[in-house]
Amino acid sequence: MPAIRSSADLRNNYNEISTFCHNYPEPVFITKNGKGDLAVMSIEAYEELTGRFDLYSQLKEGLDDIASGNTRPFSEAMEDIRSHRQK
Repeated sequence: MPAIRSSADLRNNYNEISTFCHNYPEPVFITKNGKGDLAVMSIEAYEELTGRFDLYSQLKEGLDDIASGNTRPFSEAMEDIRSHRQK
């Protein structure tokens, strides 16, 4: 179940919310006037989340290359790399 706190809680209990965010890798949802307003998480959780987005983007790019035939055999690629290193 997601942690939901009010904007007043964020203002008055910042340290408690910060501790929760560092102990659990999930966001705390902050409401304003009873409606969702913000999602707060630790920097570590944020970096892990954005790292996943980057990985998924790279995987999709690779799968798109495969689907469009924009690939070549591994042995050919390695031969090309080796020939450039020797120059």
